[in-house]
Amino acid sequence: MTDWESCYVEGNTPWDKGAPSPPLSAWVKKNHPQGRAVVPGSGIGHDVVMLVESGLDAVGVDLSPTAIQRARARHPAHADRFHEVDLFALPADWRGSFDHVFEHTCLCALPPSLRQAYAEAVHGLLKPSGVLVGIWFINPEMDPGESGPPFGISTAELDLLFPSSQWQVLEDFVPATAYDGREGRERLRVLRKIP
Repeated sequence: MTDWESCYVEGNTPWDKGAPSPPLSAWVKKNHPQGRAVVPGSGIGHDVVMLVESGLDAVGVDLSPTAIQRARARHPAHADRFHEVDLFALPADWRGSFDHVFEHTCLCALPPSLRQAYAEAVHGLLKPSGVLVGIWFINPEMDPGESGPPFGISTAELDLLFPSSQWQVLEDFVPATAYDGREGRERLRVLRKIP
C-alpha cells in the first residue's frame, strides 16, 4: 500500500484540491442531511469542515499523523474533529453509531484487495438505515503503464461491493459539478444500509 504519511510529509498530495468535493458539497446543500457523520481518509479535512458548517456532527479519520496535524492546524475551530485512526481498526464504541458516511477519495486510494474490508468497515460504522454518500472515482486518468492509486471502480464493481442484500441504492448519477479535470469521471451513488 502507498505510504500515505510519506506523501503528506513530502507534500506529494495531488488529491488535495484545497476545497471540499464539489459534488459532495452540492449534494449536502440540496439534501440537508442531519446527525452524526464520518469521513474516512479525511486528509486535510475540507469535506469534514463543509459537513460541520452544514449542520452535521462530523468527524474525519486518517491514517497519516501529518494529515491530521495539518487538518487541525488549518481548521483550528474544528481541531477536535480530526482523528488519527485506522479505518480497519476502529474504536469499538464507533460501531453502529453514525447516521452518515461520506466517501470521497478513500476507496480509490486503497488497493482493490482491500475493497471488501472497506465495505465491511463502512457497514459497521453506520446505524441501521444509515446512509453512505459516495463520490466514486469511476474513470481516473492514468499515464500509460500506471496502475494506481487512484484505483478506479466501475458501476458493476460498486454493485458487487455493496450488494442489494445489504444496501438500497437511493441515488446514482454522474454529477454535473466536479473539480477541474474530473468532469464526467466520478459517480455519485447514495446507499442506505438495510437493517
